[in-house]
Amino acid sequence: MNQLANVFGHIGGTVLLLVRALKYTPTLPRQFNRFIEQCFLIGYTSLPIVTILSFFIGSVLALQSGYSMENFGAKQFIGTLVGLSMTRELGPVMVAILVAGRVGSAITAELASMKVYQEIDALVTMNIPPERMLVLPRLAAVLVMMPVLTLIANICGWYGGALICQYTHFISVDSETYFAVLKRYMDWRDVTDGLYKAEVFGFVVVLVCSYIGLSTRGGPREIGASVTRAVVTSLILILVLDYFVTKVLL
Repeated sequence: MNQLANVFGHIGGTVLLLVRALKYTPTLPRQFNRFIEQCFLIGYTSLPIVTILSFFIGSVLALQSGYSMENFGAKQFIGTLVGLSMTRELGPVMVAILVAGRVGSAITAELASMKVYQEIDALVTMNIPPERMLVLPRLAAVLVMMPVLTLIANICGWYGGALICQYTHFISVDSETYFAVLKRYMDWRDVTDGLYKAEVFGFVVVLVCSYIGLSTRGGPREIGASVTRAVVTSLILILVLDYFVTKVLL
């Protein structure tokens, strides 16, 4: 019963943090430098791992599906399978998980350290709302960078699948056929649905990690506990929200 109360308490606290942060939205243009810095940290520094992982995910997906589809004489549709899988599901979910593990943990660690060492209290004393200075620029940056990272992940996954199809002997589907079939059976709604998912996932991850970081109490040991709790909570929410967002978009 206490655990259930804690869950609802965390949900309520997260919603209140969002409301307080959005209250300072008109001040965002004056925080342009912080916004650009967060775009760099969330987007640019995550780009190499997103590129590598999405390329190999597309490659493995083509390899596994090609082996099965060859038995049914449908190997020419591998492009459709890889394209739709990356665009609607694997791309946004993979990017969100990477952002939760890499960016979310860093956000929680930074804010938890500031809370434990009373830097947050110092900001409040100077009449500087933490939600305006520490939360709002991150929320704005993740809304900008998540679609960019997801599009790059999709493209890398497509090309990873095309490479495997062309140079694997039991598939032997040339790149022109691969991309022609991909283009034929995929439309812009498939792309935009994946981008909507990415926006929701990224926004929730940053919001939850910020809340847990700002809610940290105790000494330095609690910083590690907060980071673990933030990442685990973010991963669970990504998978739960994936179902509901998919249900809405269908």
